[in-house]
This record gives sequence, structure tokens and C-alpha cells, in this order.
Amino acid sequence: MTTTQGSGGSLDNLHLAPLRSLNDFLLESARFQLPNVQDWEKWGNRVGSNLLYYQTNYFLMSAAVFLLVGLIHPMKVLLGLTVIVALVYVFVRFFAQDARRSVGADPNQQPNKWAILAGTIAGCYLVLYLFDSVLIVAFAILLPFSLTFVHASLRLRNIKNKITNAVEIVGVKQSPMGQFLEAMGMMPTAL
Repeated sequence: MTTTQGSGGSLDNLHLAPLRSLNDFLLESARFQLPNVQDWEKWGNRVGSNLLYYQTNYFLMSAAVFLLVGLIHPMKVLLGLTVIVALVYVFVRFFAQDARRSVGADPNQQPNKWAILAGTIAGCYLVLYLFDSVLIVAFAILLPFSLTFVHASLRLRNIKNKITNAVEIVGVKQSPMGQFLEAMGMMPTAL
């Protein structure tokens, strides 16, 4: 499964990692063990390797969890997403330097303080009134991250995973997760 993005310079060679079987990901051949929390480097290497090896599985799992929460509470998810997007838009527009300069014709003119106060009160009321919707959206976003980290921490790598990671190490760097881990300086060692 390969995809190419045509817009950015570094996105031209991005490839999705193959989808691993459910048997390998979760069922019969999967082995799980608590990580040694005393050895941070080994634990980090295990998490990084699993993030690279199962990245497509993690993406699909995240989408499935978000969809499941969206099917259980469709209206609350829509309202919560609307409130979050509206708040982000207002904060970006209000706190951007260009927006503050272009509020009035005169750069020294201050914006209407009553309008800002009314907008702030209305925004706070909206968030408090729809707080349960905002929390459901936060849960739908954070639950997949938690599940991914728990699986990547507990899943032991077998010989097939290690050999595949060693063979694909150059190709993995061209995947979305490989780009992310490399940018964060967290690329695991080959074996």
C-alpha cells in the first residue's frame, strides 16, 4: 500500500507501511509483556519499533475508535468539534499580529473592549454549556493515543518484526510515523 503526496517537497516520497494482520497485531502470534521501567532506552526502543511496524494498524484503530465514539454520541461529537474549531479559529484570528493591526484603520486605535468582553463571556458560556460535548471529543481523541501507547509498550517484538524493521529501515523513514519519529529524534535502532 503506497501513496504519494504531490503538494510538499518532503511529502513527495511518503509511503504508508503495510497493514499487519490481526493475528500478528493482537491475536495468536502476539506476545505481550510489561516493559522494564528501569531501562528507559530499551522501553523507548520497543515503543519506537512498534510504532513504526504497526503504524497503519494504529491509524486504523484510531479512526475506528473515533468513529465508534461518534456513532455512540453523534450530536455531542459534532457540537464538541464545532465549539473546539470555533474557539481555535477565534484565538488564532484574535491573537495573530496581523489581525490586531488590522482591527481598526488607525494602528493606535484600540478594539472595542465591550465587544471583546461580550465575545469572551459568550465563548465561556458556550464552552460551559457544551462542556460534556467538548469532553467527549477530547476522550475520542485521547483514547486512541492511550491505546496506541499501551499496545506499543506491551507488545514484544519477535524475530520477524526485528528482521522486517532492519530490512525496511530506509523505507520506514519515508513513512509518516518514520518522519515524525525522526523529527523528534526518537528513531529506534535497527535491532
